[in-house]
Amino acid sequence: MSPQIDKVLAQAENDPDVMETQEWLDALESVIDVEGPERAHYLMERMSDLARRRGVDIPFSMNTAYINTIPADKGEHCPGNLEIEERLRSYMRWNAMAMVVKANRFDGDLGGHLSSFASLANMLGIGFNHFWHAPTEEHGGDLLYIQGHSAPGIYARAFLEGRISEEQLLHFRREVDGKGLSSYPHPKLMPDFWQFPTVSMGLGPLMAIYQARFLKYLHARGIADTAKRKVWAFCGDGEMDEPESMGAIGMAGREQLDNLVIVVNCNLQRLDGPVRGNGKIIQELESDFRGAGWNVVKVIWGSGWDELLAKDKDGILQKVMMETVDGEYQNYKAKDGAYVRQHFFGKHPKLLEMVSKMSDDDIWRLTRGGHDPHKIYAAFKAAQENKGSPTVILAKSIKGYGFGKAGEARNTAHNTKKLDDEAIRAMRDRFQLPISDEQLPAIPFFKPADDSPEMQYLQERRRALGGYLPQRRQKADEQLVVPELNAFQAMLEPTAEGREISTTAAYVRVLNVLLRDSSIGQRIVPIMVDESRTFGMEGLFRQIGIFSQLGQLYEPVDKDQVMYYREDKAGQILQEGINEAGGMSSWIAAATSYSTNNRVMIPFYTYYSMFGLQRIGDLAWAAGDMRARGFLIGGTAGRTTLNGEGLQHEDGHSHLLASTIPNCVPYDPTFAHEVAVIIQDGLRRMVANQEDVFYYITVMNENYAHPGMKAGQEEGIIKGLYLFQKAEDNTKHRVQLMGSGTILREVIAAADLLKNDWGIAADVWSAPSFTLLARDGQDAERYNMLHPTETARLPYFTECLKDTQGPIVVSTDYMRTYAEQVRAFVPRDRSYKVLGTDGYGRSDTRAKLREFFEVNRYFVVVAALKSLADEGTLSASVVAQAIAKYGIDPNKPNPVTV
Repeated sequence: MSPQIDKVLAQAENDPDVMETQEWLDALESVIDVEGPERAHYLMERMSDLARRRGVDIPFSMNTAYINTIPADKGEHCPGNLEIEERLRSYMRWNAMAMVVKANRFDGDLGGHLSSFASLANMLGIGFNHFWHAPTEEHGGDLLYIQGHSAPGIYARAFLEGRISEEQLLHFRREVDGKGLSSYPHPKLMPDFWQFPTVSMGLGPLMAIYQARFLKYLHARGIADTAKRKVWAFCGDGEMDEPESMGAIGMAGREQLDNLVIVVNCNLQRLDGPVRGNGKIIQELESDFRGAGWNVVKVIWGSGWDELLAKDKDGILQKVMMETVDGEYQNYKAKDGAYVRQHFFGKHPKLLEMVSKMSDDDIWRLTRGGHDPHKIYAAFKAAQENKGSPTVILAKSIKGYGFGKAGEARNTAHNTKKLDDEAIRAMRDRFQLPISDEQLPAIPFFKPADDSPEMQYLQERRRALGGYLPQRRQKADEQLVVPELNAFQAMLEPTAEGREISTTAAYVRVLNVLLRDSSIGQRIVPIMVDESRTFGMEGLFRQIGIFSQLGQLYEPVDKDQVMYYREDKAGQILQEGINEAGGMSSWIAAATSYSTNNRVMIPFYTYYSMFGLQRIGDLAWAAGDMRARGFLIGGTAGRTTLNGEGLQHEDGHSHLLASTIPNCVPYDPTFAHEVAVIIQDGLRRMVANQEDVFYYITVMNENYAHPGMKAGQEEGIIKGLYLFQKAEDNTKHRVQLMGSGTILREVIAAADLLKNDWGIAADVWSAPSFTLLARDGQDAERYNMLHPTETARLPYFTECLKDTQGPIVVSTDYMRTYAEQVRAFVPRDRSYKVLGTDGYGRSDTRAKLREFFEVNRYFVVVAALKSLADEGTLSASVVAQAIAKYGIDPNKPNPVTV
């Protein structure tokens, strides 16, 4: 009986008509053999469609067989000189190893990673040699998100290219003296080299998706020709467990981002052990990505398996491949060929017969697809040519490839950074490096002569692709003209009598002025996360449109209204839905466009402040690393301005989070003129001067009258403090009151109470940024410590207050720590009292919330009176009188604890 009949009879127990089943299978086999797999695919799709329409329940699976997506006879072979490319990869593997091992022999705590690049070397080599373009006039350049832990291999390649010196290699992870190389891709630390930071894990694939969409946005709006450019992102299979890694793949499929390729290095291991020891990570990821509309290319088996698979007429080999779990595959590569013969091929007698003429060494040389140049090239080529959808390449590799017993495919591979002499010798021998036994103890770097065939080939391949990668542009070539401050005159003047607006409305007015500006209007990128109507920005929908590659295929339900929802192929707004991480990733793409696209873009990402920095703090830190330039607008900010939303919706700490990012410039303005001055200053610094900073501005939805700007206040607004209102001088006692945001209005009201109820003069200071005041003070303090014999610098905060009188009282809508930042710079012998909104949020009226958190006008008055009493210039009984007068319960619970 034939093997095919054997298989059919084995299935016959559940088959009511075995022969009919065989006829159908034979027909399909015939179509595949005669007309090809494409025709078979078409017929199966038609049959499936008919069955579904007739109500047949068809088994569903997003998985294909556990074999390469591209058949052996369909994939293009790599056209390069594979002998030379393999030698170059061997040199790079060696130099990457030497760099890390040398560093840890110098200082065992420096760390480093070897195994990720070892598993990626072939994939990176094929990309650098044949696919990835550097920026030229003809090609804008491909964008590479390099797997973070493979950085040593990228340095090793750059060393051979002549871009990195041996001295730099010797200073891997020793950067303080300015000679070293950063541990991971960090544009902040290597501004002309790395394009993007890809650590913390998960941020690379997320940012890559929105970067690809932003390239489509630029092209659709006619700002840059990005048609030829691709975004390539490399990440590990363990990294795909991060929610950020997978969180936006649906958007990429929906938006048909065929300029995006994600390569998942499936070496089956994370730091501690297997990624899916009891399962199959490649199959899991395939179903996720296929379900999200991606083109999935699996590169599982190397060319040596092609002949075995061709012999697998009964499907036994494929069945065993599918049933073998990743933990077993990891074990095979940690052993030897005899072990693989016994435990893999030994699962079925026919498989043992299939490899009976192969030696154990032959079996051991059966590679995984991620180490086969031809399979990789075919996958990359298919990804490059694919249209209408993003591509994910799931490439199976071996972690620590080339380390042998020192770490290859072992659970310890990720942490391997120290190799003994025996392991180093074994690696030298495996990759046939021309390094003598006498040289081995020094672990020398190896670089062939410049006129050697290998070096000439290396340079020729990069010349053919336009130059070196990665490389980063530090400044855009273009120079845009920024509007002068008087362009925002309407915001600089007092509001009309009886008219009240919020700082959010003031911000929207500033944005509208910028959108109409002839120089930079088209470069403004408004980014929303489904809150435009909350901030009164829905008027922009019709004015500038929402970007959609499809345009608008429907008539919006509100078409009869002035501010209807309008999508447009050339729309200017990026509407990210309820997705702060996506909004931030779009902002990052726009905020770094000066570098990636040589086009200055000016993004304004507007969101609920509570759902900003605390939710996307890691991305904000990455933005600092990427030297991003743009505006983050935290709307409905502060603990008490968003009064009805409750505990988790009220922000009292975003300015503390912003203060941790060195190149983030944060402000909490109270008035329209402050908003205008701050934004214009940001444009001056980021657009005109191309400084690597970004601005965080909090705005509120509380309406009130605005006083307009007085001459000379601009500098103080930008520095973070200015005298808003000076009190009369005909009183005995005097205090200095400060505030920011909406709470400054409570401070102003407190000054009136102090004057009218207690005869005390109160100067009022607006403090748009305690963080900038603190940074200035800390800088002066540092200068003075290091220059003890020179004239001491006076912090700006101290300078403003040194000639004033009385205690200083501060109240803000943020935690006390925000204003406590400047305590060290209070003039000597002056008291400094801070009120803040420590604790969880509440739902109530604004007045009740400010009473609850003890930041309202009455608590400001009590704090001022108590400070005077502590100085001995006022009786404590006056403080008690004020507490009684204003109905304050002295025994009320501390808001921090309730």
